[in-house]
Order: sequence, then C-alpha cells, then structure tokens
Amino acid sequence: MRQSSFAHMATSAMQLLAMLVLGIAAIAASAATLAAIFGYLPWLQLTASFGETAVPWAGMALQVFVTVLLVTLAFYIPSSARVVALEKSHRDFRINMEDVARAFHMAHAADRAGVFTMSSEFDAVRERLAFLRDHPDLGHLEHDVMEVAAQMGEKARELADIYSDEKVARAKKFLAARQEDAERQQERIVEALHICRELRRWADQVELEESVAASQMAQLEEQLRSILPELGFDASDLHRDAAHPDSAGEDPAPKVVNMKPAAE
Repeated sequence: MRQSSFAHMATSAMQLLAMLVLGIAAIAASAATLAAIFGYLPWLQLTASFGETAVPWAGMALQVFVTVLLVTLAFYIPSSARVVALEKSHRDFRINMEDVARAFHMAHAADRAGVFTMSSEFDAVRERLAFLRDHPDLGHLEHDVMEVAAQMGEKARELADIYSDEKVARAKKFLAARQEDAERQQERIVEALHICRELRRWADQVELEESVAASQMAQLEEQLRSILPELGFDASDLHRDAAHPDSAGEDPAPKVVNMKPAAE
C-alpha cells in the first residue's frame, strides 16, 4: 500500500514538472520568435543545404517550427491538469471511502457487542461519534469521515441488534448441540445396523444348521427303512411315529421296535 502510494506521488510530481517545463519552453520560444520578428533578437543561425543548394533561412524555419510545436503542445496542459486533478480527487474519494468503511466496521462491531445504549437518533449518532474519536486506530481520520461512519452505524442499529454477538453465540451453541445430537443419532443408527446384520447372519446360520440337521435325520430314517427289513425286523413303528407324533406336554411312551423276525 505504501509503495503504491509513493509511486503515485512520484508519477504525479513528474507530470506536474513536465507540464511546467513545457509551459516555460513554449513561453520562451514564443517570446524569442516574436522578438526576432520585430528585430529585437537575431534569428537562429543554422548552416544547412539541400544537395548543393544552400538554405540560408533554415535556422529561422527551425525556430518557427519549434515555437509552433511547443505552443501547440502547451494547449494540452489544461486538459492534462484536469486529468491529474480528476485522478487525485478519485484517489482521495477512494481513500475516504476506505476510511469510512473501516470506521463503520468498528462502530458496527461495537454496536453488536452492546457498547451503545442511547435510543434516540441524535444521541445514538453522537455516542458513536465519540466512540470513533476515542478509538486509538481512528485518531487520524477527519471529522466528516467519522460523522458519516457514525450515521451509517446508527442506520444499521437494528441489524446490529438482530445479529448481536450474544445472539450469534447462542445460535452457534444451539447449532453445535444439534450437531452433537445428530452425530450421536448417527452412531446409534450405525450400531443398530451392525446388530441387525449380526442377527440376520446368525438367523441364516441357525436356519442352515436346522436344514442340515433335518436333512441328516431324513437320510437316517431312509437308511433305517432300508436296513431293518433286510435284517428281518419290522420298521412299521417308524412310520407310525412319523405319522402320529407325541402331543406336547406328555411324556412319550418308550418306543419298541418289533424285533420279531419276519415270516418266511
């Protein structure tokens, strides 16, 4: 920021110096040419030739040409001065607006913190103006800049009350609590999904074991049905047991397999 300001000041100084030198040169050349026309000063002497032809009035022509050129350039001095003044005013306006924005930011921050208590418009502006005057970082600002910032701060008083530091902190605390609740709920959901997957896997495993046990029992019965008749035993009890299972809650009677040899 300081380097840019120094470069701008150096450029402005060089522009002013160039316009001053150009104006002095144009006045001096015009005075010398007019004096030479009226015979008070001699014309510029210059030895020149065009081929073998000598040009005795070359010095006079060069002096008149330089004079006309300098006078023509001098007519641009007012417009250049206006441009320089416009740049300076624009820069001053930008600096002033930056100062106003900074002062307003500090006043608004103090307003959000609850520093100001006056309710009427006049007292509120005066209170903010006194605060800006006493602020250590704003002592170099002009009175008009502070007054504009104080008026802007008073207009933004309702906004500062809505978004006060206390309300913002309370809102942040509330949102933080909600976020913690959401995270805990998410953890519970993840845990419940894990338990559900474990139960599903366990149930599938139990069903598989029951299916295997039923299949083995069916194979065993089939083997018994095929083996007992070959050994000469009656396996009809197995069919009756399978067709009439024992009722629940009663002690089952001992099953007796008819071991009588089959009739030959």
